[in-house]
Amino acid sequence: MAVSSPVYKRILLKLSGESLAGKEKYGLQSSVLEHLVSEIKKITEMGVEVGIVIGGGNIFRGLSDNARAMDRVTADHMGMLATVINGLAIQDALERNGIPSRIMSAIAMQEFTEPFIRRRAIRHLQKKRVVIFAAGTGNPYFTTDTAAVLRAVEVKADIILKGTRVDGIYNADPEKFEDAFMFESLTYMDVVKKGLKVMDTTAITLSMDNKLPIIVFNFDKPDNLKKIILGETVGTKVQG
Repeated sequence: MAVSSPVYKRILLKLSGESLAGKEKYGLQSSVLEHLVSEIKKITEMGVEVGIVIGGGNIFRGLSDNARAMDRVTADHMGMLATVINGLAIQDALERNGIPSRIMSAIAMQEFTEPFIRRRAIRHLQKKRVVIFAAGTGNPYFTTDTAAVLRAVEVKADIILKGTRVDGIYNADPEKFEDAFMFESLTYMDVVKKGLKVMDTTAITLSMDNKLPIIVFNFDKPDNLKKIILGETVGTKVQG
């Protein structure tokens, strides 16, 4: 049942880098950034504390075909830099719309980001600043999904909200299979056993160990984020 006040005080929003590219599939689209800011503004005005982890796949992905001939560590480092570029774009869009924000990087880039320090991150959130966590975990071989769960656990977020371009978690790719059906809810072990492409196994296991729920939803639909914050049933919820 929906309520008139937020059911989540502090959230971690996970978005793929590709989501920032829109239909172009590469780079950054201003219309997508405007939509992102609009959705975030709706919930920050309700007092919700927001952390964001963004991927870098719209610029470079360590596991992409283009990186196949590269050393994996080098490719992953390039991917981390891509997330910082996306983080700067999001910060610029937020600040232009009057939403205070900070970028905290797992890799030292002191000229234009802050280092990730857990207590400082929590303090920023308490002061209602949107915190963008960039550069993943700072380590190769770990995805931004795992980084999102790690940061959510560290800052004591109530939930992870993974924004996608589909309505939730399906048994097959709904963009390829017309008969694919969506799950309303799943357990962590359901995700692992069914091999569902929600987050990588490391991220799911870390969520399970820390009893951190995940909601996968369509971020492209206006007000979906706000509806979740108000307790409405949107997307697919993964929990114990």
